[in-house]
Amino acid sequence: MRNPTRWATDTGPEHSQWYVDRFRRLAAEGVDLAGEARLVDALVTPGSRILDAGSGTGRVGAELAARGHTVVGVDADPVLVEAARADHPGPRWLVADLAELDLPALGEEQPFDAAVLAGNVLAFVAPRTEPEVLRRLAAHLRPDGVLAVGFGTARGYPLTAFDADAVAAGLRLEHRFATWDLRPWRDDADFAVSLLRRPAS
Repeated sequence: MRNPTRWATDTGPEHSQWYVDRFRRLAAEGVDLAGEARLVDALVTPGSRILDAGSGTGRVGAELAARGHTVVGVDADPVLVEAARADHPGPRWLVADLAELDLPALGEEQPFDAAVLAGNVLAFVAPRTEPEVLRRLAAHLRPDGVLAVGFGTARGYPLTAFDADAVAAGLRLEHRFATWDLRPWRDDADFAVSLLRRPAS
C-alpha cells in the first residue's frame, strides 16, 4: 500500500475491532443492514458478478451473495476482512487497497456486472486517491456495468469533484438520490447515493 488510507491514519488502533463489534451487535439485534444490497440487487440481473469495494465486515456483500450473486469483497483493513471471512463464508474476501486494485493479479480475471461503495468508503481512502479509486473500479466493470456509490456530502470530498473524477474515469452519472432507499436528491442533502455506469461503447 503506497499511501495509508484515512481509515488507518484518522482513527485509533482499536477502531477496527470496535467497528467489527458494532456491526455484530447490530446484526444480533436484528437491525436492517441490507439497504445498500437491496438497491444493488435491483440494478442487476439474477446471478450477477458483484464487487463489494471497501467491503468492511462484509454485511453488503453477504446479503448480495444470499440473493444469489457471485461476490468478491475487497478492503484495505485486514481486521475487517478477517471478520468478513469469519462471519460470512461464501464470498471471496480480499485485502487490497482500492487505489491499487488489480483483481486479475489476484485470480479474479472476469469483469464485474456491478460494484458498490457503501459506508462512506470514499471518505476513508488515502488523500487525493479518489480519482484513481474510481478509475480502477471502472476498469473492473464490464461495458454497461453499474457502480453504486454512497457517501456523506460534508466529509471532505465535494460532489463537484466526485462528478468530475467519475467522468474522467469513464463513468456516466445516471441517477442521484439522498438515501439508499431512493429518497429524492436535494442540493442540501447531507448524503448522496450516485448510480454511475460504464458506457457500453
